[in-house]
Amino acid sequence: MTYPHTIDNGHGETLTFLGIQDGRLRARSHVAPGAGPPMHVHHMQTESMTVDAGRVGVQIAGEPEFFRGPGETVTFAPGVEHRFWNAGEDELVMTGEVYPPHNLEYFLSQVFASTKAHGGRPGAFDGAFLMTRYRDEFTLTAIPVLVRRFVLPIQAFLGRLLRRYGHFEDAPAPVRRPSSATLPGRTTSARSSAG
Repeated sequence: MTYPHTIDNGHGETLTFLGIQDGRLRARSHVAPGAGPPMHVHHMQTESMTVDAGRVGVQIAGEPEFFRGPGETVTFAPGVEHRFWNAGEDELVMTGEVYPPHNLEYFLSQVFASTKAHGGRPGAFDGAFLMTRYRDEFTLTAIPVLVRRFVLPIQAFLGRLLRRYGHFEDAPAPVRRPSSATLPGRTTSARSSAG
């Protein structure tokens, strides 16, 4: 991959991958007012974001929302269910890193491309492929559990039967969690600090 590499979901979020340094994938995001990803979990990665401009809203599952401004950092440990959004009236700009990188760059690149192509949500077959193939790395917890466990695998199977996955031929192998890994819980935490 050549850096910098920018992806755009067509709905208020652009993300520029700046490169990998010391095992950390560095990125800069630009988020329009009100935009941001839904509740999700990175099962094996730490995610850290520093606000460069604007105001970010943050929600960790089961906790009250909180807000951070320029110079402040929010870090999510692996397994922490969270979301963030632009809580201001101007563009939100953040610089961050994820470590270890695993398949995050590929996963988000495909999600953003499918979201842009399908009017605001990933296409049904694309979403099923990505959410089942990389389920040990990422979970979009905004999707109900029964849909994740039963509907998405069936949909991914149908997508394979219908040969809808030619554009995923170069998809990297998923990273698997050790069998002793637990489901995401409340044992990990997020922290924030003024920068």
